[in-house]
Amino acid sequence: MGLLIDGKWHDQWYDTDKHGGEFVRESAKLRDWVTADGSAGPDGQPGLPAEAGRYHLYVSLACPWAHRTMILRKLKGLESLIGLSHVSPLMLDQGWTYREDEGSSGDPINGVDFHHQLYTLTDSRYTGRVTVPALWDKQSQRIVNNESAELLRMFNGAFDDITGNRLDFYPSDLRESIDAINADVYDHINNGVYKSGFATEQKVYDKHVVALFEALDRMEARLAEHRYLAGEWLTEADIRLFTTLVRFDAVYHGHFKCNLRRIEDYPNLSNYLRELYQWPGIKETVDFEHIKRHYYYSHDTINPTRIVPKGPLLDLERAHDRERLPGKGIREKG
Repeated sequence: MGLLIDGKWHDQWYDTDKHGGEFVRESAKLRDWVTADGSAGPDGQPGLPAEAGRYHLYVSLACPWAHRTMILRKLKGLESLIGLSHVSPLMLDQGWTYREDEGSSGDPINGVDFHHQLYTLTDSRYTGRVTVPALWDKQSQRIVNNESAELLRMFNGAFDDITGNRLDFYPSDLRESIDAINADVYDHINNGVYKSGFATEQKVYDKHVVALFEALDRMEARLAEHRYLAGEWLTEADIRLFTTLVRFDAVYHGHFKCNLRRIEDYPNLSNYLRELYQWPGIKETVDFEHIKRHYYYSHDTINPTRIVPKGPLLDLERAHDRERLPGKGIREKG
């Protein structure tokens, strides 16, 4: 894991010492928006028009933040409009790479060897962490957005007039509920596993791992009454939780010491996880080989031997019981 400082690459782990043992995630910095007509984004961000073939999505198959965007790209029928490249699962002294001999797709758009080169192509003096996902604009030759939550919203609506796909993962009448769920899930679960796993002080780890499982308990209780997090409709809130849940027992439970319970130990969460995994189009976006190899091999500060475990044996194809609760699938716009 590294970062760029004035356009120069530095192989540098997170400095938890200056935060009292806390892992602090850097906010995304590239925040232009793709909209249907190129108008400004919802908070006045510079806009670019949705066009078939103009944009290319760079991801890691291991990264839960990138995984969100892959799922929306799939479910919204954007695969023929937005190209996709994925990095190698190994993130070593040069960060994410496009080495095909290590499992990357390669980079057919810019031909770079390292993901950080896309950032310096965007800004030769870029300073900040080099992250996935990143949406590349082939016309202006730059990354236009590297914030996964915003990419979900763009994919949900910007290209609808081109694809005719009217599925809505952020319905207007559910937005208040979705936003509240997202805030809890992001802080305590999505980022909570990292705050636990990257902690370098016992009291910091203790605080975050307890908060993580309290949040999982809240989601377990919610899913006892609702088929999906926001009710009867599957929304972006479910996709954002899914990408952490699907990695939990395979990686976070052991590697990040999030081991009070497994997801398998939660009746509602485990059945819910299987339903979403089996949703048409979703399981094709899950690559456990990339997931396990990335975390266990790349984080040598946590796993210095770089031994990748064989287990656990997970059967996400087996039947689930979520039909016992009312559910309507994905809402369509209009």
